[in-house]
Amino acid sequence: MNELIKMIKYFNNKKIVIGVTGSIAAYKAVDLASQLKQRGAIVDVIMTETATKFIHPLSFQAITHREVVVDLYDPSSEIGMDHLVLANQADLFIVAPATANIVSKAALGIADNALISTLLATEAPVLVCPAMDGDMFQKPQIKNNIEKLIEFGFHVLGPNEGRLASGNIGKGRLVEIYEIQNMCRYIFGIKGDYRGKNIVVTSGGTKEHIDPVRYISNNSSGKMGNFIAEAARDRGAFVQLVSSSLSAKSSAGIELKKVKTADQMLRAVELASTSADVLIMAAAVSDWKPIDVSEQKIKKDGQKEISIQMTQSSDILSTVLKPGLFKVGFAAETEDIINNASEKLNSKGLDLIVANDISDDSIGFESDYNSVTIIDKNGIAKQVDRSLKYEVANLILDEVLNLYV
Repeated sequence: MNELIKMIKYFNNKKIVIGVTGSIAAYKAVDLASQLKQRGAIVDVIMTETATKFIHPLSFQAITHREVVVDLYDPSSEIGMDHLVLANQADLFIVAPATANIVSKAALGIADNALISTLLATEAPVLVCPAMDGDMFQKPQIKNNIEKLIEFGFHVLGPNEGRLASGNIGKGRLVEIYEIQNMCRYIFGIKGDYRGKNIVVTSGGTKEHIDPVRYISNNSSGKMGNFIAEAARDRGAFVQLVSSSLSAKSSAGIELKKVKTADQMLRAVELASTSADVLIMAAAVSDWKPIDVSEQKIKKDGQKEISIQMTQSSDILSTVLKPGLFKVGFAAETEDIINNASEKLNSKGLDLIVANDISDDSIGFESDYNSVTIIDKNGIAKQVDRSLKYEVANLILDEVLNLYV
């Protein structure tokens, strides 16, 4: 995954300002700055005076290789006296952690430090990530001020529930760093070329039970479908991800619907597709399922063989017939790739099919890489050489957009 982080620059050359306030969670902002830097962002940090009581500015300077602003009127700072420099340059302003104090000042427009002065001056999108004691977060004054920020167009993420600095369990923890990153990607994608589009994506291999502990499934990690969902979200789409993959997660812009069997996936896809523009079936749906499922674990009892009668599972692509729905299928093949995929495209009434050779161990399944052939209804094939699955996902979305529009 480290190689993947280095190669996929989600935030390449994006200018992101992180505002750090006086919370015990301030140390987590160092990790946030580091993660964004690794992903290609240009990161500037503004700290309140109280934030420096929890963590030294040098920690951020070592990570970002840029000067940290604390005092708005520091004559030795190149940018400290001119908060408009960072305000005007920012592509995104993140306040993490955001204390009750800073939330209230932002809501009321009280600009008495470098962080708030820059925040109120910027035209960039603002993401506020509250972190405070649970009892404090529940106070009506704080809730009203958070609602004001949302009315003003700020994005608010969190807080999460868990153990707090006080030792109590409650809602007040700073959200996880990966959640902030996903929200950033959602914010950057709002004006993307898929804005306004509703896309249903499936991922993972469905499971058809034989008994309570055994099942029949297809070999699939779900990575390709999950990357398609992320790429579509990153380009502005609202994504409904129907998945049996354990690695699939709900996040900003991606609504996860967990399923296990082919029948469950069919029902979820049918429901999700009622409001969808595009359906991308990247899941490896089991073709067969047992006719009878034992309610108890099947014992060996000295048997050396067992027979299981099977019947065909739901054919999701053929069943979902919403008018105007652009349908994309996948064909995992071991031989005669193009012909087999083209036959599947025509028999299932697809607009596009993505074929890949699963006999190549260097791609597919658990790998972060894939090599595919994209085929449309006119039989025109586009070969995508071995690339990261996230990049393959974007190339597939390019073809969908070209044909759909």
